[in-house]
Amino acid sequence: MSYRIEFTRLAEKDLRRLSRSDGKVALCAIRALQDDPQKGHLLKGTLKGARSLEFSLPGGAYRAAYYVITEDERCLVFMVGPHERFYEVAERRAAALLKLGLVKRP
Repeated sequence: MSYRIEFTRLAEKDLRRLSRSDGKVALCAIRALQDDPQKGHLLKGTLKGARSLEFSLPGGAYRAAYYVITEDERCLVFMVGPHERFYEVAERRAAALLKLGLVKRP
């Protein structure tokens, strides 16, 4: 079973901020979710229900935060960025997705 990968507008913007080569590496890491959507680790607290995929770029450790939506067989990536302050920003973005009803709290 293959999952579809979708990006929020802000996650697309995160990817565009990366250099061309770093963006390719990030996309390759994120595409691995198509075959294994549970690859990232589960998050807790205000990010409960979301997952975080870790990968490395020349500048350091990066993350992609996403929700697995099993009913539609898709992964919704809502943030891509460096580890520093990652979860602080991800919390705000996740809250907005929940408020808009684009994802459901488990």
